[in-house]
Amino acid sequence: MTPEHHSRVALISGASRGIGLAIARELVEHGYRLSLGARDVKTLEAQLGPESDRLHYAHFDAYDPATSEQWVAAAAAKFQRIDALVNNAGLGERVSLMDDNDEALDRLWAVNVKAPLRLTRLCMPHLEATGAGRIINVVSLSGKRVRNAFVGYNMTKFALMGLTHTTRHVAWEKGVRATAICPSFVRTEMSAYTNKVTPDEMIQPETLASLVRTAIELPNNAAMAEMLVNCRLEDML
Repeated sequence: MTPEHHSRVALISGASRGIGLAIARELVEHGYRLSLGARDVKTLEAQLGPESDRLHYAHFDAYDPATSEQWVAAAAAKFQRIDALVNNAGLGERVSLMDDNDEALDRLWAVNVKAPLRLTRLCMPHLEATGAGRIINVVSLSGKRVRNAFVGYNMTKFALMGLTHTTRHVAWEKGVRATAICPSFVRTEMSAYTNKVTPDEMIQPETLASLVRTAIELPNNAAMAEMLVNCRLEDML
């Protein structure tokens, strides 16, 4: 395990279940110190145990900008550094092309785009200070191609991909690298609606978590802008 005062510090949003929880478990197992954001901090304690010198929990609500500011400030105060930001929290609310539902669209934009952008801005000074900061955006293959009618989800995931590439350009000279992780069906509650593949055929959250750690640990001179991860055959351009 990496010595305490040298171990990397990672922030993970939506860390109380699914992909986020798997990422948290993967990183803590490999010596990372973690600041985890969730709407209900008690769920973090139930899954990972009480806070410690290596674990920090924060209330994070993507609809409430103040919680992002408070979270990042508290994490920086506790650990004195931030090495990685994992924007994992996402909303899968289904809004089809002809649905007249602006409220649902607003929710999708708030969670899938505006919150990651806000956390990116807040964490950037800390990430730049390390000279090797990392931002991992958990996007989706729905941010690369469209295979359904859920226009709200698809639009916001394309926008999150745009955020990732803009971040790469803006922060490159300061040593910050941004990566979009783009999975298809992952065995979580968000994919429970589909019968296109069985749960066993889906990407396992633990597998995706190991890819996130790989993206964080790649050196500055071997950055990977996108990781496209599929569990079934399809052509990817």
